Formats: sequence, structure tokens, C-alpha cells
Amino acid sequence: MQELSEVKAGNDWHRPGYAWYVVVILTLAYTLSFIDRQIISLLVGPIKEDLGLSDFEISLLQGLAFASFYTLLGLPIGRLVDRYNRRTIISVGIFLWSLMTVTCGLARTYAQLFAARIGVGVGEATLSPAAYSMIADYFPKEKHARALSFYFAGVYLGTGLAFILGGAVIALVAEAGEVVLPLLGQIKAWQVTFIAVGLPGLLFVLVMLTVREPKRRGLMRRAGGQGAAEITLRQALGFIGRRWRLYLPLFLGFAFHALVGYASASWTPEFFIRTFDMARTDVAYVFGLLVLVFATSGLLAGGWLADWLEARGNAGAKIKVAIGGNLMMFLPALLFPLMPNPTMAFSLLAAALFFSGVPYGVGAAALQAITPNQMRGLVTASYLFVINLIGLGLGPSVVAVFTDFVFADEARLGWSIAATTALAIPLATGFLWLCLKPYLRARKAAEAWQDQPNST
Repeated sequence: MQELSEVKAGNDWHRPGYAWYVVVILTLAYTLSFIDRQIISLLVGPIKEDLGLSDFEISLLQGLAFASFYTLLGLPIGRLVDRYNRRTIISVGIFLWSLMTVTCGLARTYAQLFAARIGVGVGEATLSPAAYSMIADYFPKEKHARALSFYFAGVYLGTGLAFILGGAVIALVAEAGEVVLPLLGQIKAWQVTFIAVGLPGLLFVLVMLTVREPKRRGLMRRAGGQGAAEITLRQALGFIGRRWRLYLPLFLGFAFHALVGYASASWTPEFFIRTFDMARTDVAYVFGLLVLVFATSGLLAGGWLADWLEARGNAGAKIKVAIGGNLMMFLPALLFPLMPNPTMAFSLLAAALFFSGVPYGVGAAALQAITPNQMRGLVTASYLFVINLIGLGLGPSVVAVFTDFVFADEARLGWSIAATTALAIPLATGFLWLCLKPYLRARKAAEAWQDQPNST
């Protein structure tokens, strides 16, 4: 690939108020996506009973059905993000995943539900590659971690609200008794829940249309040439390939961190129900509130800390903050499912959720800092491919494998969650440590072509 240098975008940044408005809208979209993605974790028991499924079959609905096309289509969608209107791509995705969530509520068989979950994954594959790229174009680099951490709050807002709203819907349906809808006939409480959380997304498409497509910044041109370079797919892949010592451990570090997060989100509610015989609605409210308060707080604290350290000359702050978050979450995440009573378990879970949130936003910000604009969609999609293939695709199933095939006892679900944590967090921390030195070199090299203004 020929030498590249930056095409400067100038100082015409959007007003800070509007830039943050865009972040809020994208965060709400991400929140909706995670409500639709995670609501199934609250419905494990009823779906198993109605469709006659095992833990492993449920885990495929939580993970593989969603993650398979979500990860595979992320790569071509990432390439589209680098070349076409990002707002339009996101709008189409929101409509599709919301429609498919409603379709989950119409499913009568395991195969139908599996296919609908694939559709949810296809739609959601559009969002993050486009959102990362847009946010990086709305803010100067010293504010990326805060802005992207705020966006990533959608993970925890969506997960928390999925349980709180899902619990409320289940309670309402239980009080109402049998639910009969025109044309559809009698449907179960879990089906009503899918329909109820999917419908708002169909209307949110109109809100997304209020967002303006930003000017692309950090573009690169060929040395001695005029204007932005048209970087081919082969050149972009070559750029990533030559930096595999940076990208591979960075991707894997955040992927194994995500594995613990998805495993916990998928099975923690069922753990409290099975182990402590808690009501499903009670677990939904408590777990949802803990996620909203503690995980979101950790996420925002991680972004603020990384930006604060970087403003004081610590170029590796984003990776160091992620490593620190992993180390601090390990013991509470390992021990909470082994506690003898729900009070102790929820207390340790709160600590685990706070520190688990710290790394998420800084990983996305680290990518934008070292990647040219013409490749951000593809690199982000590659990052999400690895994270979701390992984290979302395997996380729920690793727990189920321990439960069904290692311990062979549904009552040992807590031990399965602990074993998954003990396996994944050391791997996550080790890979992030390996990428630290290559990341510092890449940051230094990026200064040659990144020359963004220092204020919004």
C-alpha cells in the first residue's frame, strides 16, 4: 500500500450541543437494540417449558442464532459504512431488527424462533460500525472516550431496561390471564413480551431521521496527491494485516471480556431463580436496576478516566484503563454465583457490574484513535466480528456446556458462571497486556496523519 497522509477536515466542527444530541440519539438506538437482544434471557424458563428445550438449545437462541449473521454481515456492512450514508444504514437496521423482534413473539416453534433471532442479528449488525464512525467525526480525539462510553451506555441501559420492562410485561400478562389477539389467537406471556419491546423501534426510525450525516474527518490521501484516497478493500486489509500484533490481541482481549459479560447477562437471572427460588419478576427488577446503576456508572467512569489520563500525556491510557477494569472485576465476578444467599450474591454482582463496564467504551475509542477514517467501518466491523463471535456466540453456550455436560446438573448453574469467569478474564487481561506496546507505537505513528482541532 502506498504511503498515505491526512486530508485535513478543518475546524468546522458541529456545535457541542448538537454533537451530544446525536450521541444521545445513537445511545437510545443502542438501548433499543440491547432490549431486543437481551429480553430472551428473562424468558428462559417459559420458553423452555413451552417448546420443550434444554439449556444448550436455549443458549443457541441467545448466542449462535443472533451472533452468526450479526458477525458475518458486520464485515460487508462495515465496508458500506466507509463509503455510504451512515444515517440511512442505521435507519434501515433499526426497522429490520425491531420487525424481527416482533416476529419472535409470533413464533410457534423452535425453528421459527431461531430464524427470527437471526433476523434480529442482521438488523443490529448495522448500528455500531456506523455509530462509531459518526461519533468519531462529531468529536475531536481527546473527547472520543467520553462520547463513545456514553454511547456504550446503551449496552447497560438496554440490558437493564430489558429486565425491568420485561418483568413488568410478564406481571401484567399474568394478572390479565389468557391473552388473545386478533388474527393471532391465544399467545403466551413470553410472546407478548417480545412484541411489546419490538414495536417502539419501528417508530424510532423517525427519530433517527433528525440526525445529520457528519463530514468525514481523519481522511487520508496518497503522498504528493490531492484529495482523499480511494482505499480499496485489499489495501484496507493489508493495513490491518501488517498491524496484526496490535489488532489481534486488542480484538481478543475485549472479546474475552465480552464473553463474561454476555454469559452473565444470559444466565444470571436464571441463576437467582434456580438457586434461591426467587420470583422471575423480582429478579428482573433487581438485576435490571443493578445493571442500570452500577454497570452504566462504571462505563462512564472508565471513559472519563481514560480521557483525563490521556489529556495529561498518558498515550496508553485507554488500554491501561481496560486492563485495570478486568483486574478489579475478577474476584467479585468469580464469587457472586457461589454465595449462600441472594443478598451477598447481589452485593458482589453490583461490584462486578461496575468494573465490567469500565473497559467497554475505551476499546471503541482506542480503535478510532489509530485507524484512518476510510477504514474505520471495516476495522470496527472486524473488531465486532471477533467480539461477538467469541463473546456473544460462545458466552451463553460456554455456561450451558458446563451445566449440561460438565456438572450435568441444572442446580450447579452458579458454578458454571464462575468457571466461565475463571477461564475468560485472565485471557482477556493477558491479550490486552500484549497489545499495549504495539498500541503505543500506533498512536505515535497516527500523529503523522491525524491533525484534528483540539476543541469542539
